[in-house]
Amino acid sequence: MITIRTAFPSGRDQCAAWLTVPPGPGPHPVVVLVHGGGATHGMMLDQYERWFSQAGIAVVAFDFRHLGESGGRPRQLVSQRRYAADVDAALAFARSRPELDAARTALWGTSFGASHVLAAAARHSGLAAAVVQCPVFSGRAVVARAGLRHLARFTGPIASDLVRAALGLPRRYVPLVGRPGELAFVNQPGALEGWGSVTPPGHRFDNRITAASGLGMLFYNAAAKAGRVRCPLLVCACERENLIDPGIAATVAASARDAVLKHYDADHFTVYHPPAVERIVADQVEFLTTHLRVGA
Repeated sequence: MITIRTAFPSGRDQCAAWLTVPPGPGPHPVVVLVHGGGATHGMMLDQYERWFSQAGIAVVAFDFRHLGESGGRPRQLVSQRRYAADVDAALAFARSRPELDAARTALWGTSFGASHVLAAAARHSGLAAAVVQCPVFSGRAVVARAGLRHLARFTGPIASDLVRAALGLPRRYVPLVGRPGELAFVNQPGALEGWGSVTPPGHRFDNRITAASGLGMLFYNAAAKAGRVRCPLLVCACERENLIDPGIAATVAASARDAVLKHYDADHFTVYHPPAVERIVADQVEFLTTHLRVGA
């Protein structure tokens, strides 16, 4: 396989992108990878690039604007509207490449990226397939799990950040993930260690977001869009999900027109590591090679 570092435009900025093409003549079917909350390409997406390309599927991966190697100011801004535009731009980029087959394009999303994939699948009727794993389909369901008192602690930081944004001042930041009891948007037991487990040695995880980003997370409920998804959908759910009610994944699968729900003995973070990842990816490869008509 060959991976090249490239970029594509989204809004006024550029998204850093990585294109992996399998050996052999094209045009190849392609899957676009959409990472989870605050995560970047360096946080274990390379293993999926390798596994999918070995199965004959080209891969486009990217960093959302305001994160990682992509452009965008302020840094660490989480915007559902901008992220939706980034996913659309990634699909347009994939469909513009002569070595890729625009008619055989799929989306893959993990964690909070599953929300963006589900919403994009509802918008794009021409997708061949979509895959989500350890899906977080509702930001409110994650944050609210810590209770109303925890939510109330963000009132001051959010108000401060909104004022700063209006006045053009440096933004107010809060941690994205922390330990139980800490002021962080996600502070479930094991969450901080879980984010660390997908951060390779030498890679820096910028563990902060602009405080007002939390408003968008609270009101983002991609699960409501499941009924508009028309492409085949594979939902890979964790039996020991520790960030969100696993019943939401089952509800989404039941609401989509053509969905397959599979359960795995894993929590929200062990899905990225052996032995769980091997079984999960095998099912994903089988699903994608079928619906992308690999070898056709």
